[in-house]
Amino acid sequence: MAKITYIEHAGTEHTVDVKPGLSVMEGAVKNNVPGIDADCGGACACATCHVYVDAAWQEKTGKSSAMEESMLDFAENVEPNSRLSCQIKVTDELDGLVVRLPENQH
Repeated sequence: MAKITYIEHAGTEHTVDVKPGLSVMEGAVKNNVPGIDADCGGACACATCHVYVDAAWQEKTGKSSAMEESMLDFAENVEPNSRLSCQIKVTDELDGLVVRLPENQH
């Protein structure tokens, strides 16, 4: 299991164990983390699982695909470290990952 910390815009932290092979989004949904709606169920088709990946983790989470970049065009408050959490697969290497939620997602 990898411990993932989701930080709401107001600062509330949710640290949960996520099974490798699931996405960061699935970990949030299965643990009722507020602010990650995942309307499309992880199909990279809605941007309701937008997160900011802390700088220390950007290399380990990989780069966005062209499809993900296209979906981020529909998200609000996009930053250079923006990712769709449905596109980040959890591995043991991501144990300790920290992601932050944008202001518009509560």
